[in-house]
Amino acid sequence: MTATDFRSLLPEALRGAQSLEQALTHRSASGRHNERLEFLGDAVLGLVIADALFRSLPEAPEGDLTRLRAALVNRGSLAELARAAGMEGALNLGQGERKSGGQRRESILADALEALIGASYQVAGFDAARDFVLQLYADRLAALPSAESLKDPKTRLQEFLQGRGRELPEYQVLEVSGPDHQREFTVEVRLPSESWGQRGTGPSRRAAEQAAAEAALNRLQSESGT
Repeated sequence: MTATDFRSLLPEALRGAQSLEQALTHRSASGRHNERLEFLGDAVLGLVIADALFRSLPEAPEGDLTRLRAALVNRGSLAELARAAGMEGALNLGQGERKSGGQRRESILADALEALIGASYQVAGFDAARDFVLQLYADRLAALPSAESLKDPKTRLQEFLQGRGRELPEYQVLEVSGPDHQREFTVEVRLPSESWGQRGTGPSRRAAEQAAAEAALNRLQSESGT
């Protein structure tokens, strides 16, 4: 979505409603906050995006549709849309949350956008909420990535090896460093048929495994010319 003001996309019935203020209010600011509306908006968003994908990709299998939907509605995607729509300055946060940069925090932005979707549904009905979502996502729905590109590196590495009749990789944690609140994991992935291994690091074991798998896949693809 190109930069715009989210208010211009809202259903007209919501623009002066109390639900709009509630949707933009974080729990740090008031007991009347946006978490219930977020719950509602999450469900509406999932349905609208699933329906849009189902209609626009009539030949896509369920697995591809699931990956595409997950990429469109995840926290990072929602936060990017919220920033582009100018929501950072409109959030109602407690003093401490605002001082710590809460208006820029991915989780707070994503939750507020889902709450706006929920409020749109609550005040103006499903059709209005659907129109709001489709306007937010117009650019992304018009330029969908391939489902293959959304697979995580471990999955892509496994499929690469299976497609060539090769044994599956083995992952080993080599090191865990840093304080409890800022761990760094180092993982090595090895292939039984290869003399080399590839390492990856990350803030969790899973992230480090994904980084190692990405490195191994890049090396295998380079060696095979694919």
